[in-house]
Amino acid sequence: MVNNWLFKHIDNSALVVFRIVFGLLCFLESVGAIFTGWITKTLVEPKFTFSFIGFEWLQPLPGNGMYFYYGIMGVFALGVMLGYKYRFSIIAFAFMWSATYLMQKSSYNNHYYLLMLLSSIMVFMPANAYASIDANQNSSIKSFSMPQWCKLVFILQLLIVYTYASVAKFYPDWLDTTAVELLMRGKKNFVLVGELLQQKTVHYFLAYGGILFDGLIIPLLLFKPTRKYMFFASIFFHLFNAVVFQIGIFPFLSLAFSLFFFEAETVRNIFLKKKPLYVEGEVFLPKKKTFLIGLFSVYFLIQMALPLRHHFIEDNVLWTEEGHRLSWRMMLRVKHGSTSYVVENKKTGKRFVVKLNDYLTAKQKRSASTKPDVMWQFAQRLKKEYSEKGEDIAVYVNSEVSVNGRKYQLFIDPKVDLASLEWRAFKHNDWVLSSDLQAK
Repeated sequence: MVNNWLFKHIDNSALVVFRIVFGLLCFLESVGAIFTGWITKTLVEPKFTFSFIGFEWLQPLPGNGMYFYYGIMGVFALGVMLGYKYRFSIIAFAFMWSATYLMQKSSYNNHYYLLMLLSSIMVFMPANAYASIDANQNSSIKSFSMPQWCKLVFILQLLIVYTYASVAKFYPDWLDTTAVELLMRGKKNFVLVGELLQQKTVHYFLAYGGILFDGLIIPLLLFKPTRKYMFFASIFFHLFNAVVFQIGIFPFLSLAFSLFFFEAETVRNIFLKKKPLYVEGEVFLPKKKTFLIGLFSVYFLIQMALPLRHHFIEDNVLWTEEGHRLSWRMMLRVKHGSTSYVVENKKTGKRFVVKLNDYLTAKQKRSASTKPDVMWQFAQRLKKEYSEKGEDIAVYVNSEVSVNGRKYQLFIDPKVDLASLEWRAFKHNDWVLSSDLQAK
C-alpha cells in the first residue's frame, strides 16, 4: 500500500544533519547579504523595487530597516540550525525569505526560488527530533526515525529541478556552445582559469557535461554502484559553479542534499556517532496523513506544471521571457537591450524621453531593457506618478534586444501605450514582438 510505503519509518540521521547544515547556510546567506553590500545595492539604494506582479505592495523597509530585517532572519536561521523553537524559527524564516524574494526581481535567481521552496518544505519536517535544543528540553519529541516521505519529498524536488534544467539546455545556442562561450567571456580575467575558460574544448565540455550532469545526477545517486562517483562529480560541478559564477551558499546547499542518498548508517557514522541507528520497518499512520498526501500532491503537480507553461504561450521564451521564471531555466542565454521610455501627455500631446537614471539603478535598468513584465510595471509606475500630479499620460517603449550575440531586433511595439494595458500572466502579450532566434 502507498500509505505503508510513505509512512514507514526510517533512520532520520540525514534529515537531522541537513537541518543543521541548512540552518547554518541560511544564516550565512542572511548576514552575508548585509556585509557584501547586496542589501545596499538591491533593497536600499533603489527608490523602489520591481516586485512580482500582484505583490507590488511588498516594498523594502525604509532607512536601515532591511539590514535589521536580514539580521532577524539570520537569528531565525540560527534557531533552525540549533533546533531551538524549531517550528517557529523555520516558519518565520520561510515567511521572511519568501517576502524578500517576492519584493524584488532585479536580482532574480533560481537559487533564491529554491531556498523559498526548501524553507517551506522544512516547515513540515520533524527535523528537530534529535541533536536539537528542543529535543533536549522536551524528551517527548526526541526520535531516531522519521517517515519515509520526508526523504522522498527532497528527492522528488531535486529530480524536478535537475530534470527541467537539463531539458532546457536542448536548444541550438546551447548545443553549439554559443551560449556557454558568451557566459565564459565575462570570466576571461579570472586568475589561473580565465584563459582556460575561453577554449572551445572547455565550452563543449561544459555544455554537454551540464546536460548530462543535470539529467543523470539524481538517478545515478539513487543507484548504489554509481553513487560514490556521482558524489565526487557533484563536488567538482558545484565547486566550479561556486568559483566561476559566485552564487553564494547554493553550491554547498546542493552538496548537502547528498545526505538523502547515502545509507543512514554512513551518515550517522560520520556526523552523529552517538546516535542509535534506527532499523527501518515500523509503520505509523498519522491522523493527518490524508492532508499531508493531498498537500504535497498538489504542490508537486504545480512544480511539474510551472516549467511547462511557456510551451502554451506564443513565441520563444528565450526572447519573450514569458514563462521563464519559476522554471529552472538556469544560465541559458546572454541578453542585452537598448531601451527608452517616452511619456506623452494625452491632453497636450507633448512628449519627452524619461531619464532612467532619475528612477532606476544600473541593475534595474538592465531588467527594464530586456524583460517585458518589468517594462510594463515601470510604465504603470510612471502612469501612477503622473496621475498623482493630475496628468493623464501614455507610455511608449522603444526597445531593441539582442539574444546570444545576434543582431539587435525590435522587441516592443513602439506604438502601444503600455500604461493602458493589463498584464497577461499566462498568455502572450501581443505588444512583445516576434523574433526569429534561429538567425545569427
